[in-house]
Amino acid sequence: MIQTKTIFTVHSPGTIVYGRDSFEEVGEYAKKLGSKALIVSDPIMDSLGFVNQCRTLLKTQGVEAVSYIGVVTEPNDTYVAEGLQLLQNENCDVILSVGGGSCIDTAKAIAVVATNGGYIGDYMKMAKVAEQAPIPHIAIPTTAGTGSEATDATVITNTKSDVKMMIKQPAFMPTVAIVDPILTLTSPPAITAATGIDALSHAIESYLSRLAHPYSNVLALSAMELIVNNLVKVYEHGDDVDAREAMSLGSMQAGLSFSNASVALVHGMSRPIGALFHVPHGISNAMLLPAVLDFSKESCIDRLADLGQFFNETKEPLSQEELAQLAITSIKEMCKHMKIGNLKQWGIEEQAYYDAIPKMAEDAIASGSPSNNPKVPTKEELMELYKIAYTYEF
Repeated sequence: MIQTKTIFTVHSPGTIVYGRDSFEEVGEYAKKLGSKALIVSDPIMDSLGFVNQCRTLLKTQGVEAVSYIGVVTEPNDTYVAEGLQLLQNENCDVILSVGGGSCIDTAKAIAVVATNGGYIGDYMKMAKVAEQAPIPHIAIPTTAGTGSEATDATVITNTKSDVKMMIKQPAFMPTVAIVDPILTLTSPPAITAATGIDALSHAIESYLSRLAHPYSNVLALSAMELIVNNLVKVYEHGDDVDAREAMSLGSMQAGLSFSNASVALVHGMSRPIGALFHVPHGISNAMLLPAVLDFSKESCIDRLADLGQFFNETKEPLSQEELAQLAITSIKEMCKHMKIGNLKQWGIEEQAYYDAIPKMAEDAIASGSPSNNPKVPTKEELMELYKIAYTYEF
């Protein structure tokens, strides 16, 4: 593990509330932050009644609310503009996001642009720094996956260039995170699998990252253990509240870890696939994770061995090489069991995919994430990895 820094800065939400039925406390926290809320959500959350439930909980504390439920795909700059317009028209002074990472990332962007102005893309790579405090934001995840409720990053697609803009600044950190595993009970198996592998990717990449440090390592290790031991359980038995609770905690810990140690090659490669071929983020991460671990293995055997211990059910003594391989093999088996297909099986047309590989490799490198990987790929190696991932067999 390459380590040169000795001083680290840790960012996290001002308040984290987690546990069963913690959603019930949203009104109490909202009234401390504002008097009129913009609820950012999506049609599925609305149909499940979560948006109305949120309105009711706010109303009991005297907080008015309007809702923007236009987040129907992964977050893009159009959603940010529409949500911002509603917030301004209705004079909202607090934002609540209810949903998966798309809703939370959209709300983060609205909160910052509302007080700092400009276009959300202006904030990419710190070209524009958010100097004014954002609108207070309460993030309420309904999946155990992205960990976005605990990160200071947002990923927004530029609809003109088809580039997923990775934007990271302290101002994007939610003010409050409310993590209630009960809200994840409605997540169907396919979403549970995709978001769960996404969370596992966060934990693994933050642990393997060249920017990892003692604080992020503790969170990553705990997250990996929780997710490894519970993801298949919630995939097979969605009503297992204990396993759902463990996944929610693991996902949040993974978010805290990668927010402070950064992600690496999986995420760098995943974003261009999502932007160009509209594969949901969690699914593209899952499709890429085993292939990237194969590529990176020789540069991080010790760290992969730590992950392998969580899969070593018999606890028999194994070498670091054996444990590292066990980790990769077990993740492949997990993905296969949960019906994570490859990119070809997803339905991406072969010629269009191969034509896009040079751009995807360039966009991945430009994101900066691949440079955090234990083994930093060249552009040629990235292009080859994209080819391998297209027909990868789990």
